[in-house]
Amino acid sequence: MTDLQLWLSAVEMGCFFGMLALAYYLVQVGAGFFNFAIGPYAMMGGLCTSWLVIEYDVGVWPAAGIAVVVTMLLAAATELGVVRPVQRRSSGGELPALVAVAAVLFAIQQLAGYLFGHPTLPGQSLATFDPVPVGEIVVQPSSLLLIGVALLAFGLTAVWIRTTRTGRLLRAVGDSKQAAALLGLPVNRIRLVAFLAAGFLAAVAGLLFAPKAGVHSLSGLHWSLSGFLAVVIGGTGSVWAPLFGGMMLGLAEVFLPYYFGGQSHVYGMLLIALLFFAFRPQGLFVRTVRA
Repeated sequence: MTDLQLWLSAVEMGCFFGMLALAYYLVQVGAGFFNFAIGPYAMMGGLCTSWLVIEYDVGVWPAAGIAVVVTMLLAAATELGVVRPVQRRSSGGELPALVAVAAVLFAIQQLAGYLFGHPTLPGQSLATFDPVPVGEIVVQPSSLLLIGVALLAFGLTAVWIRTTRTGRLLRAVGDSKQAAALLGLPVNRIRLVAFLAAGFLAAVAGLLFAPKAGVHSLSGLHWSLSGFLAVVIGGTGSVWAPLFGGMMLGLAEVFLPYYFGGQSHVYGMLLIALLFFAFRPQGLFVRTVRA
């Protein structure tokens, strides 16, 4: 593998981590806490797609559509059936909600193992065109699709948040849920929109990334941690900040094992996390509250 091919792999990983981080970002902005079930949402998107194609010979695109809908329903159930009741009983406390979504993380993984089994399933590529040679490297269809969709997702999310009424309401609720409620804004509806959008993004990210390394029922935990760390690095000051954090993680994930071998990327990511938690816990891009 050439150095340019390594850079392509790093960009792929960065786009995947960035999309997971963007899902985190939407829930953080709209609901005010980190939804650690993002990784299992992505796992469900990839695993459900592969299972339908392999076990029932469903077409890739219909299978992907079903997987996305199932994941969005899981995201809605997380908000309506777990987070909202927990926060109501705890007077809006964030810690009980975090514990609840951590439980949802493991519950979804157990559910996926029960439904789809525990073996790693090969990811299903939505693209069928031939690999594209670019100079010294060859770009696989799945890689091109992942990178293109990630950039499109960030661009559309930025436009949605800045120019649409729902996007502006999302930011208003994120600035102050109490103030938004006093102004009569539909806080609960906006929270649900944030969860649904996050579920959609995570599912798409998971099914697009699955062809790279396959997917199994335990992928969710690792993906949750990677997406969370990308948010920690990038911050919440910009829609594009999660992509920046994802790219930094992608570089560490690819180049550290290449030059240092073994599990060096795990220690490298842990070191990055410790440095940011210690010296820059708000991330590189800080979100400001409008007066």
